[in-house]
Amino acid sequence: MYTRKMPITTFLIDLDDTIYPPSSGIWSLIGKRIDLFIQNHLQVEWNEIPALRQNLFNNYGTTMRGLVLNYHIDAEEYLKFVHDVPVEDLISPDPRINSILAEFSQLKVIFTNSDERHALRVLRAMNLEKFFAGIIDIHQISPFCKPQPEAYRLALKILGECSPEEILVIDDSPPNLVTASSLGFHTVLVGLKATQPGIENVIPSIIDLGKIIAT
Repeated sequence: MYTRKMPITTFLIDLDDTIYPPSSGIWSLIGKRIDLFIQNHLQVEWNEIPALRQNLFNNYGTTMRGLVLNYHIDAEEYLKFVHDVPVEDLISPDPRINSILAEFSQLKVIFTNSDERHALRVLRAMNLEKFFAGIIDIHQISPFCKPQPEAYRLALKILGECSPEEILVIDDSPPNLVTASSLGFHTVLVGLKATQPGIENVIPSIIDLGKIIAT
């Protein structure tokens, strides 16, 4: 359990591979769409795409941000293309997720490097819309993205009168959580086993949230 000076009032929850499990295959299909977008727009060889994506991701936080800054691709076109995957066929309501989100009275907000359109499709497919007060998406934190500190500062402004010490960030990406922790947020890593500064707790799934924080 957490020891803290201030009560946690807000959950900032990541979307992809956090609110739903990686086993759904959604992110794998999005990754293939990203590769196809790069091949279509940059005309690079297929075997060069993985290294290019990794370089863009490492240096700019997301592949999209790197493509926008270096190759002037249209962000909206990119988002529509890469998220054109059969979300509704791959995920469905999970009573365990509904139960754990209902258990906590804290304000819940999706905080994602994807766009609101994709986030809404996911939440609707899982019947989770009712649990979230809002979605902070890639457009609202533009020109930044997680794990950049500026993205978290913009999220704070959107949330209003709120201190990082009151906010629990739940994400499947260690770099995102390391940044969040450096700014004073509490952190929970979902899915991966990792022990490094900035990651306060690790849980296998969002359904295990009750094991580390009291209602």
